[in-house]
Amino acid sequence: MSDTGTPQAARGVPAVEVPRGLAGVVVTETALGDVRGAEGFYHYRQYSAIELAESRSFEDVWHLMFHGELPDAERSAAFAAEVASLRRLPDEVARALPAIARASASAGPLAGLRSALSLYGSATGLRPLYDTGPERRVEDALATCAVVPTLLTALHRIGQGLEPVAPRDDLGHAANYLYMLTGSQPDPEHARAVEQYLVATVDHGFNASTFTARVIASTGADLAACLVGGVGAFSGPLHGGAPARALDTLDAIGTVERIDPWIRERIGRGERIMGFGHAVYRTEDPRSRMLRALGLAFGGPLIEFAVRVEERVEAILAELKPGRELHTNVEFYAGVVMEQCGLPRAMFTPTFAVARVVGWSANVLEQAADPKIIRPGARYVGQAPPQPVPAP
Repeated sequence: MSDTGTPQAARGVPAVEVPRGLAGVVVTETALGDVRGAEGFYHYRQYSAIELAESRSFEDVWHLMFHGELPDAERSAAFAAEVASLRRLPDEVARALPAIARASASAGPLAGLRSALSLYGSATGLRPLYDTGPERRVEDALATCAVVPTLLTALHRIGQGLEPVAPRDDLGHAANYLYMLTGSQPDPEHARAVEQYLVATVDHGFNASTFTARVIASTGADLAACLVGGVGAFSGPLHGGAPARALDTLDAIGTVERIDPWIRERIGRGERIMGFGHAVYRTEDPRSRMLRALGLAFGGPLIEFAVRVEERVEAILAELKPGRELHTNVEFYAGVVMEQCGLPRAMFTPTFAVARVVGWSANVLEQAADPKIIRPGARYVGQAPPQPVPAP
């Protein structure tokens, strides 16, 4: 292969062939966690993420990701109070939210979050990671993560013609999020179910949005820039933008009698069934298993129908394409649980982002300690250069 097609070789760096999409390529080391797709297991630092979701608060896991350890009871209360005190928006940002909500009305709150985060970064004077030390980076990340639920719920409510609801310091992160979203004291069972969902979705390996945030961090840019990039990658329907689409699938099927013909038609045409399949897991997604259990605990026709659809998709796929593993992913039952807890569908993916922003920030903090910029190469496949420049 000539140097023309390998920029690395032109720079004196040996070219390395990698799979499309960087599948399976290890690009760095991390102490934040890992996903073991063949085992159906993932963890935050040394702890099972699902066990954390079942036994600890969101704030405890936030502390774990930022500070490297689970807090004891005293530190847990102090940390929860610390982040609760950071939820209010700067006046300049609050005043701009109606304009942002109007401009992003057709795209929704997640699109508005990109603009709001950029404005927040400017209004609070977030400095480039390159120019700040570890303590300041953590302070900035705590404050930014704390205001994301405030931004998202305000954008949603303004878009619905409602006044934003100010955060409450006496509520936990998940309960306060639901309170700001609805304006009402949340049902404790709903708040806990949403909290478990948030814990289970804080981080998940080097997915597209986490990798994007780390690439930006490697340039030394400020935290807001990193998170805006993460949100942009996350918004795609092949990544974080699928919970509502998975529920739309259930609506499209409609009745038990339509399950089999609907599924067979989609599989026959080679179409994707939203809520099924994952880039890493070859077993059942452990997040899906946990959320299914939460949905079943609430009960009702929606979860019963979802379980039936899951059973038939797997059975029909085994019949039509033997040997191909396809299981529900986190989005399938996430949509069901959020619907059961009263969240509007427009807020399904933003709710996912409320959790993932903590994971992105933890990755940004880790990446900021590495002075090496992430700069891969690409193989050029266009016409051989240099071609003569034609006369005008």
